[in-house]
Amino acid sequence: MRAEDARRDLTTGVVWKRLIVFFLPIAAGTCIQQLYNAVDGLIVGRFVGTVALAAVGGSSAQIINVLIGFFVAVTAGASVVIAQIYGAGRTEDVRIAAGNAIAVFALMGVFLMAVGLAATPAMLRLLRTPEDTLGYSALYLRIYFLGVPFVLILNIESNMLRSVGDSFSPFLYMVVGCVTNIVLDVVFVVFFRWGVAGVAVATVAAQVVNMALLTRRLMRTSEPYRLSFREMKLKGVYLANMFRLGIPSGLQNTMYGISNMIVQIGVNSLGTVVVASWAMTSKIDGIFWAVSNALGAAITSFVGQNLGARKEERVRLCVRQGLILGFGVTIALSGLIMLAAKPLLRLLTEDPAVIATTWEMLWYFVPFYFTWTLIEVLSAVLRGSGDAVRPVVIIGLGICAFRILYILTVFRFIHTLPVLCLTYVCSWTLTSLIMLVYFRRASWMDRSKRILDK
Repeated sequence: MRAEDARRDLTTGVVWKRLIVFFLPIAAGTCIQQLYNAVDGLIVGRFVGTVALAAVGGSSAQIINVLIGFFVAVTAGASVVIAQIYGAGRTEDVRIAAGNAIAVFALMGVFLMAVGLAATPAMLRLLRTPEDTLGYSALYLRIYFLGVPFVLILNIESNMLRSVGDSFSPFLYMVVGCVTNIVLDVVFVVFFRWGVAGVAVATVAAQVVNMALLTRRLMRTSEPYRLSFREMKLKGVYLANMFRLGIPSGLQNTMYGISNMIVQIGVNSLGTVVVASWAMTSKIDGIFWAVSNALGAAITSFVGQNLGARKEERVRLCVRQGLILGFGVTIALSGLIMLAAKPLLRLLTEDPAVIATTWEMLWYFVPFYFTWTLIEVLSAVLRGSGDAVRPVVIIGLGICAFRILYILTVFRFIHTLPVLCLTYVCSWTLTSLIMLVYFRRASWMDRSKRILDK
């Protein structure tokens, strides 16, 4: 085995060391992205205003999470399949699966772009977007949707590289993309005074740069996953498994988004300050969600490769050590967020009402992040093993259905910010308990055999 192959092979070496080394570039990349989000919020809040900040981070963000988030989540199915094939040593099949995946997601991106451009006004009205943010939100969304094909391609390419053990290249190109985004934000918003349009154009341009670098990396490699136009077809022996695993993940993400849309209606009903604060909260605590997602992505690829190689004991070690790593990271980040929140808020906005409301929200959310860590790690293990449907059902009921029911009942009668925030705390706690019970009773490791069958 060549040195480069050995670095990517997650089926050998000390489990916790390989997991951490693989996880760190993913986490670093997501942290860089969150830094960009904070700078983006700083630029919008300082140079465009609170209304624009609410437009970019309010209803438009929820729409992006639902529509684009579905297709981005579906790419996870492709990464699980490729990880298990790669772990099993089927080099030719890796190339076939990779080419098929890129082709189908490129077409999905074009379809989603067309739908998004046409449906933007209706979606914003459906969310009861405040009139003072409606125009900005529509402008931002329409420009953003123009970049959707690039978003889907860069996501499938990043997931492909991680599934074969290369977490550094996606990290490096993400850094380049984020730096590009920040520079263009300054140019378009501060100097050109394009406002919300400048923020959207900068975002799309950065995604194009990121995708171009990933495509170049895949086309120039000599490895089995080399991007070949001959393999970019809409049929293949592994596409069915990709969608079998990916669509449940996409539905899960959509259910998240729909439930968050319902919550967003509640947020919107409390006024522009609360809308802006809600958006600001995601910029302050976004580092936790980014790192948590990074840990989930790392565990999914690790489990996929090792199950493909039939190394079940390494998978069991990954579960235990992944939980230890997850809880340690959660405690550290929770403390960091609360220490840094007020200084960051003063940088991001000069509105004292937004600062006070955001600080209040953080106290409701941050102390309970440990409940989400359990959900993230266990669901990542299940995804990597090929158990896609049951975790989605658990999360769909415990997170999504519960939030909708809560908003329509409890919040309807007790219309206050604390009650709104408790929607998340209660749903995390309920779902983590159900997920733990299922994980301990399920024969999830046997499900990987179905993926490797043609």
